[in-house]
Amino acid sequence: ITSSKSLGECQDFYRTKTWTIAALHQFVNISSSRQIRAPRFAQHGKPLELFYLLINVLRTRLPPKSGKKVAAAPFPQSKAGAGSKKPAKNPLIEKRSRNFGIGQNIQPRRNLSRMVKWPEYVRLQRQKKILHLRLKVPPAIAQFQNVLDRNTATKAFHLLNKYRPETKVQKTKRLLLEAEAVRLGNKEDVSKKPYTVKYGLNHVVGLIENKKATLVLIPNDVDPIELVIFLPALCRKMGIPYAIIKGKARLGTVVNKKTAAVLAITEVRSEDKTELSKLIQTIKEGYAEKYEEAKRHWGGGIMGAKANARSAKKQKAIDSTIKI
Repeated sequence: ITSSKSLGECQDFYRTKTWTIAALHQFVNISSSRQIRAPRFAQHGKPLELFYLLINVLRTRLPPKSGKKVAAAPFPQSKAGAGSKKPAKNPLIEKRSRNFGIGQNIQPRRNLSRMVKWPEYVRLQRQKKILHLRLKVPPAIAQFQNVLDRNTATKAFHLLNKYRPETKVQKTKRLLLEAEAVRLGNKEDVSKKPYTVKYGLNHVVGLIENKKATLVLIPNDVDPIELVIFLPALCRKMGIPYAIIKGKARLGTVVNKKTAAVLAITEVRSEDKTELSKLIQTIKEGYAEKYEEAKRHWGGGIMGAKANARSAKKQKAIDSTIKI
């Protein structure tokens, strides 16, 4: 339809009742993105405006000239695949996707111990422990890793706690009572010095040399180790039973100190002699005889996971080579 058409020709075409949709589609051959505009003569009558409105409505309802065909419906799912259907999702539960970029959602908690800047003393003690594992250790030092078992050590501390040395307050109180008894002339009330555990390296060494010590307990973490490295050999020389116990601080609590390099029992009360003899027998059978052979072997030389993996890889390559 163009503006060059006369008004009469358009009105005659409008009155024709034999037009079809195909003819109308051919008549309206314009771009799909543009609508037909009524020419200048559209203002001469309302029926002509209705005609252009009908053409625009029909153009939108007609099928497109060209385009991809819609794919046919797939075959119905077989019974065998019926079990593979995904479970129905609850529409009330919304998916909350997260973005862990910079300035976005907070990342989940994880172990950050490898990223912590530890204090210097922590780093040093960890490095020292690793060196003790890696380096070869002489037998005289390696024997301090063979400690008394937990049950026997518990029995030993149960006996030691009965003979803890008196504190300064207790000693002062005892001496005042003795002085008061002497002043009143009651010398028979003067109490004897109580039985206690002996401590102090020089003191205990003298007791061992004079064979006055009945049982000697040595901690395994004395620093420097040269202070007590000779004590096991000295005890064996003098025939005095000994045991190496884990923790110098644990021995220190018995004698009201922070740490103790060595403890010794010289004598006990009559009611505890049976307990002491059983403890000595247990140490001789369960500790001295058990680690007698281990005293002659070197310690250390324990490598890490990476070094073990490298050596295993080399050994595997050697085993896989064909020897001619």
